[in-house]
Amino acid sequence: MYLENQNLTNAQLELLKLFSTNFNDLELKELKHLLANFYAKKAIESANNDWKKKGLTDNDMDNLLK
Repeated sequence: MYLENQNLTNAQLELLKLFSTNFNDLELKELKHLLANFYAKKAIESANNDWKKKGLTDNDMDNLLK
C-alpha cells in the first residue's frame, strides 16, 4: 500500500499502514490498551515536568485535593 498525503503526519501514515490489517477483537483491545498507556505515560511525564518547574511539593498536592 502506498500512501501519500501532505495533510497527514508521519504518525498518522504509520497508523494507516498498520490498520490496513484486520485485527481480531482481542488484538484490537490490546492495541487500544497500548495506545492508551502510551498517551497516559506522556501526560504523566508532562505533568511531572510542569510540577518540578513550578517547584511544587507533595504538600501542595495535598492542599489542592482538600
